[in-house]
Order: sequence, then C-alpha cells, then structure tokens
Amino acid sequence: MTVAVETGLWQLDSSASTVAVRHRTMWGLVNVKGAFAGVTGNGEVRPDGSAVGTITLDVASLDTRNAKRDEHLRSADFFDAANHPEITFAVRSAELRDGDNVHVVGQLTARGVSRPLSVTARLVGADAEALTLDTEFTVDREQFGMGWNQLGMMRGLATIAATLRFTRTATA
Repeated sequence: MTVAVETGLWQLDSSASTVAVRHRTMWGLVNVKGAFAGVTGNGEVRPDGSAVGTITLDVASLDTRNAKRDEHLRSADFFDAANHPEITFAVRSAELRDGDNVHVVGQLTARGVSRPLSVTARLVGADAEALTLDTEFTVDREQFGMGWNQLGMMRGLATIAATLRFTRTATA
C-alpha cells in the first residue's frame, strides 16, 4: 500500500508526539526509561515527494521519574544542558519507500557534536491534514561525548523511540 503525503509545510504537534529514550544500566540489570516533554519540529514535503525538516528536543525536559537521576543526566557527565540545551535532528532527506516505510537521512546534534544518522520510520497514518511517523533506533552515546560509565555500569547503545505527529500548515 502506498500512501500519498500532501506537499506543503508541516508543523509537529507536540501534544500528540513523544520521544523516549531507554538504556540498560546497573550492569544490564535495569532498563532506565525517560521521555522528553519538550519536543518541537517542522518540515516540508516537496513536490517530488521528498521531505526535509528539523526535530528539536529540550534537554531539560527529560523526565525519567527520578529527580536525582534527571539532574545527573542534565549535568556535564551526560547531556550538559547548561551549555547544550537542545538536541536536534536535521532531516536532510526523507523518502517514502516500500509502502509505508520512510527512509530518513539526517544529522543528529547532541552536546555540540554532530553525527550523520539514517533511520527508518513507519508512516502509520496520513491524510490531507495530518501524518504520523513511528521510529525506533539506537545511538552510541559515547559518540556524542557522553562516556560517563562509573564502575562499568552503563554499556551498550541507547534506544530512541519516537511517535511524531505533524499537521499541515500551508501548501508549498
């Protein structure tokens, strides 16, 4: 099934979108989960069907339901929110392929470090006024200067899961 997405400008609906992170800690025994409450973004679907845009996360809005841990995650050991208050994913190209799969190529910037990132998202709903994408991918936090690992407690990759709902704001 191929879904047509309307051309034009799209705005992220923050109230209907979620970006969550999970990482195994305590030597792989505990799965720490958190979500960013501050998520914004926008994009443009071009006449050829490709898309570009930006997703921005407010680092200080990360909530793992543990205030002490959240404070540590905002510190220089991890996200360094005082110096780098945002994480951005700049989408250079997004193309619908293989039915409802969207191939996304962009650049992820966290802690002032930018790295290329390609992910596959799934278009789970689209009409003339709104579209929703789901994705899950892994990130090596050490590539972004987040190497804190006291006593070897934190190993492996962080998993990011996102549901992003966009509403159309204008035609191109």
